[in-house]
Amino acid sequence: MNPVLVLGAKVHGDRPSRVLAARLRHALPLIDAADAAVVSGAGEAEAMHHWLVTHGADAAKVLVEPDATSTNENLENAHALLPDTREWTVVTSDFHVLRTRIWAWHLGIPVKVVGARTPAQSWLKMFLRECVALPHSVLRVLWRKLRG
Repeated sequence: MNPVLVLGAKVHGDRPSRVLAARLRHALPLIDAADAAVVSGAGEAEAMHHWLVTHGADAAKVLVEPDATSTNENLENAHALLPDTREWTVVTSDFHVLRTRIWAWHLGIPVKVVGARTPAQSWLKMFLRECVALPHSVLRVLWRKLRG
């Protein structure tokens, strides 16, 4: 099984933000071709599922993981739902690809990461956020490795 995992991002009520909508648009054809999909994120997963289904995804194919609050939890929780997965196709934003790969490597979860283009209006904010988040994640991974 090679399912799709779509990582969550901000929602406005029940509506995906521009960044999340870009991820969902990018994921839709991948989900259509996959056996299964997981949408992951606390406070985001239900809105993601609703968006995908209203845009043509098979509701029975898309599992909701509503508890993850970070990239590593997205990966861990989705993998726990479908533990026989040989390789995940993970859909995130282009600015977030490297951090996702680092966490997947650390967790030993095989992935192919696909980056959706970040909307122009959000690019600077997301880039600056990632300038802080990426080193933080790298340090967390190193700390976990050192602690064994």
